[in-house]
Amino acid sequence: MQLAAMDRRVHFFRAREKVLELGQRTRIMGVVNVTPDSFSDGGRFLDRSHAVDRCLELVEQGADIIDIGGESTRPGGQPIAESVELDRILPVLGDVVGNVTALISVDTYKAGVAREALEAGADIINNVGAFRLDSAMAPAVADHQAGIILMHSRGTPATMQHLPPSPDILAEIQQDLRAALQTACAHQIPRDRIVLDPGIGFGKTAADNLSILNRLSFLREFEVPILVGTSRKRFLGTVLGLTVDQDWKGEEVFLGTATSIVMAIARGAHIVRVHDVREIKQVVQTADAILAERQLT
Repeated sequence: MQLAAMDRRVHFFRAREKVLELGQRTRIMGVVNVTPDSFSDGGRFLDRSHAVDRCLELVEQGADIIDIGGESTRPGGQPIAESVELDRILPVLGDVVGNVTALISVDTYKAGVAREALEAGADIINNVGAFRLDSAMAPAVADHQAGIILMHSRGTPATMQHLPPSPDILAEIQQDLRAALQTACAHQIPRDRIVLDPGIGFGKTAADNLSILNRLSFLREFEVPILVGTSRKRFLGTVLGLTVDQDWKGEEVFLGTATSIVMAIARGAHIVRVHDVREIKQVVQTADAILAERQLT
């Protein structure tokens, strides 16, 4: 049985004037956190030149999309001023736009940041909260004909780790993403500019995250591409019996990350969001080849 060929539909994702085919092979989104406090690499790329170098490095390693973030959304993360977020990401965008072949995404839930980033040349907005955290986000995306990643989250980064478990996490995700798609439709954002992300972590228990990965086809009804981000997440530490605290960096769960990515691909993910692009590219290529039963000559 060919799981990938059967479960993963082909889409043409449009982000401004660019088009990215999704489904024939798994696409890789590389993470660049221009922050002092992101859980995995906080502070490493806060310096503009280091962040730019990292973007270029990830493209060279095989990233199809670069995701630049200026505010940490780790559990317990505190919001920052829009001006601070812009001061972090706009200089990096200025040096990267036009110098890479990859699509450029900006990870933000603030409409003001999204507008400035899109005017600076970003192609995609990676929206934690799926329009829920800023009602002006949908018009900002629509006005620029940008691509949008609608990611499910519960609560806010400051509150999500204190929320009670969901009684039915799959139904909750479906309901919330259905509402986000209705908002997109109301603002004339077409389906071919949308990717859905079930939001691994982000107010979910370790058991929830395992259920989402194992039942990823529950998003298939929406008929849009699926992105999954498991890279270095805390639930992997819980699964592996490691100490998971506020100082969690996640580097010690690389094999857990790789395994979760293979499972996500087998269940139909079109894009995987990762920190370790060079290494995960081998994982992705191997998984794609097995699931497609490619004949090598």
